[in-house]
Amino acid sequence: MRRTAARPYRPPGARVRLGLVVLGAILLLFAGTAPAVASPYPPLNIALDRDFLGNLTGPDLNPGGSGTLAFTVSDPLSSALSGVVVTLAVYAFNQFPGNATSLLPVAGAPVLSTPSGSGDSVNVSLGTISPGRTVPGSIGVATSSSTPRGEFAVRTAVAFTLASNGTAYRLESRGWFSTATWLAATELPNGSTTLNLSVLGVSGVTPETAIYIAGNSFDWALGAILVAGFACVGVGAWLYFRKGPGSRSGAR
Repeated sequence: MRRTAARPYRPPGARVRLGLVVLGAILLLFAGTAPAVASPYPPLNIALDRDFLGNLTGPDLNPGGSGTLAFTVSDPLSSALSGVVVTLAVYAFNQFPGNATSLLPVAGAPVLSTPSGSGDSVNVSLGTISPGRTVPGSIGVATSSSTPRGEFAVRTAVAFTLASNGTAYRLESRGWFSTATWLAATELPNGSTTLNLSVLGVSGVTPETAIYIAGNSFDWALGAILVAGFACVGVGAWLYFRKGPGSRSGAR
């Protein structure tokens, strides 16, 4: 199923950090991050992608500090979502100074936690969400004194079953796909942009966020570097956050 791109958008209320846009562009230089899901999920209308997961708020921490990563999940469909599970995982690091990007593992990386477990990846179960309802969620984030300064990228996924017919759906963010898979799904042979969910094997695309480790004081030079980088990768940002007019086919 192929969707053509229209105008850029950001999920409402989501704190999609400027540095993460730069990080996303740099990650395209790597051979891959993680494989896409093996079995495909049915696609949803692209206009609904931004409505499932929003208000992502990654914490700003000093080494050794702790905080909370918050989010909301909504049901924009006409049927209830059952067995809703949100997955969040730290998967890449953009270091400062030096602006050197690397994939995990990184010594001292932040640890995510829920009441049922902790690690670089956690799942949050939200049960059933009724049509039109929004449910808040959050996870804990802890660092150590050895956590390096920079931004740790957090990829996301939302899985659920449609209560009306038992169909399973899954939406994932950019960080779950290899560079080759992402390019195959978002770029046509003539260089124009698209979004082919059949190639990705998911129902839609979710936003990402980041955990920012600032050190003892904010370094204004980091902000200057990120602003400069943003100006260079505006096209990349357009690929990640965009919205088109809805249609039953999902085309845009």
